[in-house]
Amino acid sequence: MKSTYRTIADIQEAMKNKKVSVPELAQEYIIKADKWDQSLHAFLSVSDERLMDAVKIQKCLDGRNGFHSPLAGIPYGLKDNISTLNMRTTCASKMLKDYRPPYSATAAERLKRAGALLFGKLNMDEFAMGATTETSYFGITKNPWNLSHVPGGSSGGSAAAVAAEEIFFALGSDTGGSIRQPAAYCGITGLKPTYGTVSRYGLVAFSSSFDQIGPMARSAEDCALVLNAIAGPDKRDMTLFPKNSSFQIDPDFNISDYKLGYIPESDLENVQTAISEVYQDTAKVFEHLHMQISCCSLPLSNLYIPIYYILSSAEASANLARYNGIRYGFQAETEENFEELMTTSRSLGFGNEVKRRILLGTFVLSEVYYHAYYFKAQMLRRKIIRAYEDLFEKVDLLLLPTTFTTAPKLGTTIQNPVDMYRSDLFTVAANLAGLPAISFPCGFDEKGLPIGLQLMAARGMDHLLLNAVHIFQKNTDYHSMIAKGMQR
Repeated sequence: MKSTYRTIADIQEAMKNKKVSVPELAQEYIIKADKWDQSLHAFLSVSDERLMDAVKIQKCLDGRNGFHSPLAGIPYGLKDNISTLNMRTTCASKMLKDYRPPYSATAAERLKRAGALLFGKLNMDEFAMGATTETSYFGITKNPWNLSHVPGGSSGGSAAAVAAEEIFFALGSDTGGSIRQPAAYCGITGLKPTYGTVSRYGLVAFSSSFDQIGPMARSAEDCALVLNAIAGPDKRDMTLFPKNSSFQIDPDFNISDYKLGYIPESDLENVQTAISEVYQDTAKVFEHLHMQISCCSLPLSNLYIPIYYILSSAEASANLARYNGIRYGFQAETEENFEELMTTSRSLGFGNEVKRRILLGTFVLSEVYYHAYYFKAQMLRRKIIRAYEDLFEKVDLLLLPTTFTTAPKLGTTIQNPVDMYRSDLFTVAANLAGLPAISFPCGFDEKGLPIGLQLMAARGMDHLLLNAVHIFQKNTDYHSMIAKGMQR
């Protein structure tokens, strides 16, 4: 079953010419999602009101006061850590398996106002802690390019659903690469915006100074449309960065006005050969588009992993302290005392990866080790921020691999947490420094698995990333390839 609609722009044109209605589109994608998700398991819950909502949206489009949004009637999904009013939001954890929030996240509210059609909530690593979507309490999600491989994480359900064309776009969250890494593994485009571009109100917190909601779609053009709808001021999130006037694609954008930073092959140790080759080829594409290429190195790269895991685990330890089996969430069946109730509820309610990070975070925040670890890591984070400020005085964009390898087989990475943490080297810097970064498909390995690379830019330059990738995608067709692992 192959859709003739590839992008949001395609749907806009079809709706404008009355070739398809919102209910017809919804019915087509409901059939596809119901069929393919039996293999993928990208969705944790689906909206029972999809068809009714589609009819309402169509009536609005037909009326005088219709939506003036390019997202009206477009099927999408939300990562299951983004709160939705009275709709299950589980964070893929036993701790929240029956939780229905009394409010919606700002990003979800804005998509609803834009007329986008919510299909459901998407699988993820438990509390966004993981890189394979195998730590979910509700079961694993598979990669639509090859069902024996992982889709990445923690936004693996979001990436898989978009790649399999179950939906047109999804929202994910990125704390250390959780949008970009699964986007790379699944052959789609994923943007981690500048920290503070999208309100975090209603996003269940993992690590508050790192978390950022962002769009995942087939193309940079679609990501720009989504970001334009969800970004902007929100009185409920005081960390917001002033919004760029527009994230729309600029038809007059001239990529030759910008300088691209390129990492020499000698500095990309342990990167899979196919990724290294695609990295070089992609740099040549940008050079052919008349960008200036400048060799540079990753500043202070030996510090990224330890600093990130010290600080993010410390924040996770504090944020997850609220899940104690008393106020809400999973409650163990024990009548001993409050301490026993909390201990048992947390022991049974959290999975191993979450408990591992809570323990690490609690350790580095302890009175004995606070200055040796947490305080020092915060000081070094400032050095990384300044180093990237200096780097982006010399270049406008930095081209990097998103991952060391293409998507690994199911069950391999999760057995070695340390190797999983090390694999975040190319993604965590953007979160440490609060910078925007976008992963986009650039080729395939010898097994036919997608290869994604990423561009980083200075704070607030999200529009530059989107326009640069759009130009790349106008000159290549990797983003339009159909996932081969699904029976069409």
